Amino acid sequence: QVQLVESGGGLVQAGDSLRLSCAVSGRTFSSIIMGWFRQAPGKERDFVAALVWSGGSTMYANSLKGRVTISRDNTKNTVYLQMNNLKPEDTAVYYCAADRSAIITGNPSRYDYWGQGTQVTVSS
Repeated sequence: QVQLVESGGGLVQAGDSLRLSCAVSGRTFSSIIMGWFRQAPGKERDFVAALVWSGGSTMYANSLKGRVTISRDNTKNTVYLQMNNLKPEDTAVYYCAADRSAIITGNPSRYDYWGQGTQVTVSS
């Protein structure tokens, strides 16, 4: 089992930056893929970014490229999501997820483990 705990969400103003953290514990896999997703009220869960833990390769949602950066700290077993120039439409619950398949993907159905989510609210 893999446990994921997100933190760093909150209420910010448009134009602000925010960094979300995802602490990873439990059994880990060398080829694990870490992803960030978000879900706004009444909407589907959308892909934000993903990272190959071992190699560091990344993938981003086209609509968010240039505003978000996914990274990891191996020493802390933590994955981060840096978000800049936040907009009201970024308001959502942000989830961290882990995929054992070793194939980087933005498809949420491929991810095996999920955190509880952290709320990000952007006011205009």
